[in-house]
Amino acid sequence: MLPNVGWSRDEYAALGVPFSRRGKLLDEYLEIWAKLWGPSPVSHESEYYTFQDVYFEPRHTARTAPDCASAARACTTRWSAGSSGTAMPSNPLGKVKSEHLQTLKTAMAAAGRDIADLEMIGSTRAVFPDDNSCADLAKALEPIPEQMAQGFTTFCVKPSQFTGDPNGVGAFCREVMRRVEFLTA
Repeated sequence: MLPNVGWSRDEYAALGVPFSRRGKLLDEYLEIWAKLWGPSPVSHESEYYTFQDVYFEPRHTARTAPDCASAARACTTRWSAGSSGTAMPSNPLGKVKSEHLQTLKTAMAAAGRDIADLEMIGSTRAVFPDDNSCADLAKALEPIPEQMAQGFTTFCVKPSQFTGDPNGVGAFCREVMRRVEFLTA
Protein backbone atom coordinates (compact mmCIF):
# COMPACT_ATOMS: atom_id res chain seq x y z
CA MET A 1 0.00 0.00 0.00
CA LEU A 2 1.43 3.34 -1.03
CA PRO A 3 -0.47 6.39 0.17
CA ASN A 4 0.10 9.11 -2.38
CA VAL A 5 -1.56 12.07 -4.03
CA GLY A 6 -1.89 12.25 -7.78
CA TRP A 7 0.07 14.66 -9.90
CA SER A 8 -2.17 14.94 -12.97
CA ARG A 9 -4.52 17.92 -12.94
CA ASP A 10 -6.45 16.33 -15.83
CA GLU A 11 -7.33 13.26 -13.75
CA TYR A 12 -8.68 15.42 -10.93
CA ALA A 13 -10.62 17.58 -13.38
CA ALA A 14 -12.19 14.48 -14.97
CA LEU A 15 -13.48 13.45 -11.52
CA GLY A 16 -14.59 16.94 -10.56
CA VAL A 17 -12.19 17.01 -7.59
CA PRO A 18 -10.25 20.21 -6.86
CA PHE A 19 -6.56 19.52 -7.55
CA SER A 20 -5.52 21.97 -4.82
CA ARG A 21 -7.23 19.83 -2.16
CA ARG A 22 -5.43 16.57 -2.92
CA GLY A 23 -3.12 16.86 0.12
CA LYS A 24 -6.05 17.46 2.48
CA LEU A 25 -7.92 14.55 0.90
CA LEU A 26 -4.92 12.25 1.45
CA ASP A 27 -4.70 13.34 5.09
CA GLU A 28 -8.32 12.38 5.51
CA TYR A 29 -7.92 9.03 3.71
CA LEU A 30 -5.12 8.18 6.11
CA GLU A 31 -7.20 9.22 9.11
CA ILE A 32 -10.08 7.05 7.91
CA TRP A 33 -7.76 4.09 7.21
CA ALA A 34 -6.35 4.33 10.72
CA LYS A 35 -9.88 4.35 12.16
CA LEU A 36 -10.94 1.39 10.01
CA TRP A 37 -7.94 -0.62 11.18
CA GLY A 38 -9.15 -0.19 14.78
CA PRO A 39 -12.26 -1.59 16.43
CA SER A 40 -15.55 -1.67 14.51
CA PRO A 41 -17.97 -0.05 14.06
CA VAL A 42 -16.35 3.15 12.80
CA SER A 43 -17.95 6.53 12.21
CA HIS A 44 -16.43 9.57 10.57
CA GLU A 45 -17.68 13.06 9.82
CA SER A 46 -15.82 15.76 7.95
CA GLU A 47 -15.98 18.22 5.10
CA TYR A 48 -15.19 15.48 2.56
CA TYR A 49 -16.46 12.16 3.95
CA THR A 50 -19.18 11.21 6.39
CA PHE A 51 -20.27 7.72 7.40
CA GLN A 52 -21.77 6.01 10.44
CA ASP A 53 -21.25 2.55 11.95
CA VAL A 54 -19.09 1.01 9.25
CA TYR A 55 -17.64 -2.45 9.88
CA PHE A 56 -14.28 -3.26 8.28
CA GLU A 57 -14.07 -7.03 7.80
CA PRO A 58 -12.30 -9.40 7.45
CA ARG A 59 -9.62 -8.13 9.79
CA HIS A 60 -5.94 -8.50 9.19
CA THR A 61 -4.30 -10.82 11.70
CA ALA A 62 -1.88 -8.08 12.87
CA ARG A 63 -4.79 -5.96 14.15
CA THR A 64 -2.66 -2.81 13.90
CA ALA A 65 -2.43 -0.27 11.12
CA PRO A 66 0.19 -1.00 8.46
CA ASP A 67 3.33 1.02 9.05
CA CYS A 68 2.88 2.98 5.84
CA ALA A 69 -0.56 4.25 6.83
CA SER A 70 0.42 5.20 10.37
CA ALA A 71 3.74 6.71 9.32
CA ALA A 72 2.19 8.68 6.50
CA ARG A 73 -0.51 10.04 8.80
CA ALA A 74 2.10 11.18 11.27
CA CYS A 75 4.52 12.53 8.70
CA THR A 76 2.54 13.78 5.71
CA THR A 77 4.28 16.75 4.19
CA ARG A 78 2.76 18.34 1.14
CA TRP A 79 5.16 18.72 -1.71
CA SER A 80 4.26 19.98 -5.13
CA ALA A 81 3.19 16.49 -6.18
CA GLY A 82 3.48 13.96 -3.38
CA SER A 83 3.45 12.97 0.23
CA SER A 84 5.31 10.76 2.63
CA GLY A 85 4.72 7.27 3.91
CA THR A 86 6.73 4.14 4.50
CA ALA A 87 7.41 4.16 0.79
CA MET A 88 7.94 7.53 -0.81
CA PRO A 89 7.77 8.22 -4.53
CA SER A 90 9.89 10.80 -6.23
CA ASN A 91 8.22 13.74 -7.90
CA PRO A 92 7.02 12.56 -11.35
CA LEU A 93 7.19 16.13 -12.64
CA GLY A 94 10.85 16.62 -11.82
CA LYS A 95 13.64 15.79 -9.44
CA VAL A 96 13.21 15.72 -5.69
CA LYS A 97 14.80 18.80 -4.19
CA SER A 98 16.99 18.65 -1.10
CA GLU A 99 14.63 21.03 0.72
CA HIS A 100 11.77 18.55 0.17
CA LEU A 101 13.83 15.78 1.76
CA GLN A 102 14.75 18.10 4.65
CA THR A 103 11.06 18.93 5.19
CA LEU A 104 10.27 15.23 5.28
CA LYS A 105 13.19 14.52 7.63
CA THR A 106 12.03 17.28 10.00
CA ALA A 107 8.41 16.07 9.95
CA MET A 108 9.47 12.49 10.63
CA ALA A 109 11.72 13.56 13.52
CA ALA A 110 8.80 15.52 15.00
CA ALA A 111 6.75 12.32 14.80
CA GLY A 112 9.52 10.32 16.51
CA ARG A 113 10.69 8.62 13.31
CA ASP A 114 14.00 8.55 11.48
CA ILE A 115 14.16 9.14 7.73
CA ALA A 116 16.71 6.30 7.59
CA ASP A 117 13.81 3.93 8.35
CA LEU A 118 11.90 5.12 5.29
CA GLU A 119 12.06 3.11 2.09
CA MET A 120 12.87 5.72 -0.50
CA ILE A 121 11.35 4.83 -3.88
CA GLY A 122 12.61 6.73 -6.89
CA SER A 123 11.25 6.67 -10.39
CA THR A 124 11.94 7.38 -14.00
CA ARG A 125 10.22 10.00 -16.10
CA ALA A 126 9.24 8.82 -19.54
CA VAL A 127 9.29 11.40 -22.32
CA PHE A 128 7.48 10.26 -25.44
CA PRO A 129 8.68 11.67 -28.78
CA ASP A 130 5.21 11.33 -30.33
CA ASP A 131 1.82 9.66 -29.81
CA ASN A 132 2.94 6.28 -31.19
CA SER A 133 6.49 5.76 -29.94
CA CYS A 134 7.97 4.40 -26.73
CA ALA A 135 10.07 6.60 -24.47
CA ASP A 136 13.87 6.64 -24.53
CA LEU A 137 15.05 4.33 -21.72
CA ALA A 138 18.58 5.76 -21.55
CA LYS A 139 17.24 9.29 -21.03
CA ALA A 140 14.70 8.13 -18.43
CA LEU A 141 17.39 6.35 -16.38
CA GLU A 142 19.78 9.35 -16.25
CA PRO A 143 18.42 10.66 -12.87
CA ILE A 144 18.97 7.30 -11.09
CA PRO A 145 22.52 8.05 -9.81
CA GLU A 146 21.40 11.40 -8.34
CA GLN A 147 18.38 9.75 -6.71
CA MET A 148 20.65 7.07 -5.24
CA ALA A 149 22.89 9.79 -3.80
CA GLN A 150 19.78 11.27 -2.13
CA GLY A 151 19.06 7.93 -0.44
CA PHE A 152 16.62 6.31 -2.85
CA THR A 153 17.16 2.54 -2.85
CA THR A 154 14.20 1.19 -4.84
CA PHE A 155 13.11 2.41 -8.26
CA CYS A 156 9.85 2.19 -10.14
CA VAL A 157 10.11 1.67 -13.89
CA LYS A 158 6.99 1.00 -15.97
CA PRO A 159 7.95 -1.35 -18.83
CA SER A 160 5.01 -0.39 -21.06
CA GLN A 161 6.47 3.12 -21.38
CA PHE A 162 9.59 1.72 -23.01
CA THR A 163 8.52 -1.41 -24.91
CA GLY A 164 5.41 -2.46 -26.78
CA ASP A 165 6.29 -6.17 -26.61
CA PRO A 166 4.79 -7.98 -23.59
CA ASN A 167 6.98 -11.00 -24.37
CA GLY A 168 10.09 -8.83 -24.12
CA VAL A 169 9.54 -7.56 -20.56
CA GLY A 170 12.10 -10.00 -19.09
CA ALA A 171 14.77 -8.82 -21.52
CA PHE A 172 13.71 -5.22 -20.87
CA CYS A 173 14.18 -5.66 -17.10
CA ARG A 174 17.64 -7.15 -17.63
CA GLU A 175 18.49 -4.17 -19.86
CA VAL A 176 17.34 -1.75 -17.15
CA MET A 177 19.58 -3.49 -14.60
CA ARG A 178 22.56 -3.48 -17.00
CA ARG A 179 22.15 0.22 -17.72
CA VAL A 180 21.70 1.17 -14.03
CA GLU A 181 24.78 -0.86 -13.08
CA PHE A 182 26.75 1.04 -15.76
CA LEU A 183 25.40 4.43 -14.59
CA THR A 184 26.24 3.75 -10.95
CA ALA A 185 29.60 2.00 -11.36
